[in-house]
Amino acid sequence: MRQHAKNVAVTGFAGAVLVAGITAGLTAGGGAESAADERRAPAKAAQAEAAQAEAAQAGKTRQAETTRALLTGTTTASYFWDDGSGVRGDTGAPASGKPMQKGMFASPSWPMLTKVKVTYKGRSVTGFIGDRGPGEPSHRGIMLDLDTYSFRYLQDGGKPESKYDAGGGMGHLKGVKYEVLEWGKGPGKKGVPQPFGS
Repeated sequence: MRQHAKNVAVTGFAGAVLVAGITAGLTAGGGAESAADERRAPAKAAQAEAAQAEAAQAGKTRQAETTRALLTGTTTASYFWDDGSGVRGDTGAPASGKPMQKGMFASPSWPMLTKVKVTYKGRSVTGFIGDRGPGEPSHRGIMLDLDTYSFRYLQDGGKPESKYDAGGGMGHLKGVKYEVLEWGKGPGKKGVPQPFGS
């Protein structure tokens, strides 16, 4: 009987130690998992923020694509480089008062500093109206003069032979798509381009 009582006491004690050990192990394991979760939390938060920012940017891009163009159409375009040199019919400094530069276009009627995107055969350039022209050719449907560099890039992706000569054997590009992205605040008329002097 005494032996039986000792066995029960030892077994009870061993069981309590075993349960305490298991509980301590689970608690310690849980603590390790919690610590690992805490270390992963900032990375997960950063990933979630990045995904949210990317989705917001994609939404802005889609919205911009659908609401950007104020006016679209097609025309024939020629090229120019007016810097006061007198070369190739140069008529002097651009009418906007800005120096001649890549991305400067001329329109016979649009307001100065109007932002315009032009596309031809899959190539696009965005520029601004900084001069008046073409003159007489606008009465024949040539409604945009592009700077020499933009003209040549649209033509074949190349670079002009000089700033006064686009090269490539073409003086006009027919079927150039234009998109007015923002009307300028300078003098001129909004809307479909009108021939020079109209």
